[in-house]
Amino acid sequence: MKVLLIVPAYNEEKNIVSVIDAIKARGYDYVVIDDGSADETKALCEKNGFNIVSLPINLGLADGFQTGMKYAYRRGYDAALQFDADGQHEPAYIQALVASMEETGADIVIGSRFVAKKRHFSPRMAGSYLISGMIKLTTGKSIQDPTSGMRLYNKGMIELFATKHDMAPEPDTLAYCLRKHMKVVEVPVEMQERLSGKSYLTVSRSMLYMLRTCMSILLLQWFR
Repeated sequence: MKVLLIVPAYNEEKNIVSVIDAIKARGYDYVVIDDGSADETKALCEKNGFNIVSLPINLGLADGFQTGMKYAYRRGYDAALQFDADGQHEPAYIQALVASMEETGADIVIGSRFVAKKRHFSPRMAGSYLISGMIKLTTGKSIQDPTSGMRLYNKGMIELFATKHDMAPEPDTLAYCLRKHMKVVEVPVEMQERLSGKSYLTVSRSMLYMLRTCMSILLLQWFR
């Protein structure tokens, strides 16, 4: 299976070199999608000879990820993996996701923090429980880690994400895919704290994100 790692990056100058070096050490194809970074992310990628597509302005995760899917689609990849640029995702688990897709014929394989162990309680995990509940309510399917950003998509999903402008790497899209009878499976992984810098998700942004996601799962996705 020919797999591409899509690495969306926005202001990840402190992390991007170590993340890509770890990917390269395992021999995977990759593309960094520099989403209009205002720091040295692009310069460091170019200095180190990394494979990079640089967007002229910050478009956000959905558009950045779609750029990567278009790249994968035009180059005939069999699968594409969303892989964070902040060091939270471990390349050691990539093969397990690929093997699961090959064995199960899944359309999407999620690297799940909670498929093999329970979620601890915290405000952030409360949001994860809520989103999981909304997905269960609307699809009848259980997804233990709906907010995981480590997801492997097969060839058909690459085409779908590359050609439809309303597809985003978000939990409401998972709900949509499940309602369309696409196969989604979860594989246990461990994730690390980000290597450096701060997440853009503040408490207020997290609450708004959860509210918007739940509303989309309950209402908007039915009209797609």
